[in-house]
Amino acid sequence: MLKTIALVIQVLLGLGLIATILLQSGKSAGLSGSIAGGSEALFGGKKKGLDELLAKITAWLVAAFMIITLVIAIL
Repeated sequence: MLKTIALVIQVLLGLGLIATILLQSGKSAGLSGSIAGGSEALFGGKKKGLDELLAKITAWLVAAFMIITLVIAIL
């Protein structure tokens, strides 16, 4: 019973990880990013805040995923 609950939590954490990683913007945007990104850096500051939040959420989800994986291995 406990192992089943841990497995369900692990699946949910895995889905959350996939979602947060896919929502993050890429580090290199190519040529179009260098042209359009310059104006965005000057006038739009909200993108960085969202990326930082998603990075923190991803880090917490990874830590929880690793812990629940160890718990499952012990069970």
